[in-house]
Amino acid sequence: MSEGPIRTRREGGILEVTIDRPKANAIDLATSRIMGKVFQDFRDDDGLRVAIITGTGEKFFCPGWDLKAAAAGDAVDGDYGVGGFGGMQELRDLNKPIIAAINGICCGGGFEIALSTDLILAAEHATFALPEIRSGTVADAASIKLPKRIPYHIAMDMLLTGRWLNAEEGHRWGFVNEILPADKLLARAWELARLLESGPPLVYAAIKEVVREAEGAKFQDTMNRITKRQLRTVDILYGSEDQLEGARAFAEKRDPVWKGK
Repeated sequence: MSEGPIRTRREGGILEVTIDRPKANAIDLATSRIMGKVFQDFRDDDGLRVAIITGTGEKFFCPGWDLKAAAAGDAVDGDYGVGGFGGMQELRDLNKPIIAAINGICCGGGFEIALSTDLILAAEHATFALPEIRSGTVADAASIKLPKRIPYHIAMDMLLTGRWLNAEEGHRWGFVNEILPADKLLARAWELARLLESGPPLVYAAIKEVVREAEGAKFQDTMNRITKRQLRTVDILYGSEDQLEGARAFAEKRDPVWKGK
């Protein structure tokens, strides 16, 4: 278990990352750089398969940028470190599943971090917002991502008014996968992480790269790149032992043993 503003715990192939910056788990430049190193190491460690990100306590997941630090001279356009703000939004080739366990207020850059994960679990009392409009700035990553994830007019409502959504509304519009009692949230995140840990890592990597590449491309263009093995993770998968293992396990009516190679 590591200490500091970002605490980590490793169990098998699962990495739990906890934002721990009292009082609100806000992120300054130094914390963002630590998060970048954490997720870079997660990406590059073949022994790690899945990550969980959450916050300390039950009030705040993360409100995003630390405005008090900004007021004291922490530049908004400063060095966020590898991966950009929060360590994962711009980290190249982050091809492993990440689960967000939202334990409270999730707004601004904290919501943008959640949108950078693959699955979002929320405590019943969790709330979501993009209040940047009220502080005279733009929620840049959310402005790119959110209208592609949920109905356009709901995304624009959040961006233009800064209004708050509860967990139930987040689930209704599709960015929250599950709502759980606060005392069950982390246990469910670990349960889901263990399920993913047991799955095929090369397939997960291919899925994440295909989804990323397809986001701004025409359907047929992406399909052509897949069939021609022009995507690195797809090429690795199609030539892997795991690809053969999946077929053999199916034919032999047994569970596959994934090696990640």
